[in-house]
Formats: sequence, structure tokens, C-alpha cells
Amino acid sequence: MINKKGSVMIYTLMLGITIIILVMALMPSGKEFVDSAMGNSTADFIGLNCDNSTATSFTKATCAITDFSLFYVFGGLLFLGGIVVVSRVVFS
Repeated sequence: MINKKGSVMIYTLMLGITIIILVMALMPSGKEFVDSAMGNSTADFIGLNCDNSTATSFTKATCAITDFSLFYVFGGLLFLGGIVVVSRVVFS
């Protein structure tokens, strides 16, 4: 019979590494999405036009929040993957 603690440890390490790899794979598309949302408006797409110096304070706040969202979403997911990996090693 297989040692259950060893099996769970290997499974959680695989799960944590899988989460980290998925986050790293999705980062370029997330950055592209944020860049296009903060960009200028075109005929097909309405952007925030964050480079405009005459933008209202609401638009500037939205640009700041959108700029930080990439860090918060992907940083949080990387942190979650790290928690899964480290928690199994620490609490085993």
C-alpha cells in the first residue's frame, strides 16, 4: 500500500506547480488586455485614453485601478500557487 502522506504531498506539489505554470502562461494575454483597455479609442474599440492630459479625475482613477489590476490578479494567483506548495512542505 502506498504511503498516503507521500501521495498527498506529491499531489499538492503538482497542483501548486500547475497553478503557477497556468498563471505564467496567462500573463501575456492579461497584459495585452490591460494595455488595450488603457489605450486610445479606435473605430472598433473604446479605450480609456489614459495618455490624455485633459482626462477627468474619474478616468485617471480608473486608469490607475486598471493598471494595478494585472498585479493584483496574477500576483494573487501566484501567491495562491506558492501557498499550496509551501503549506504542504511546512505542515507535513
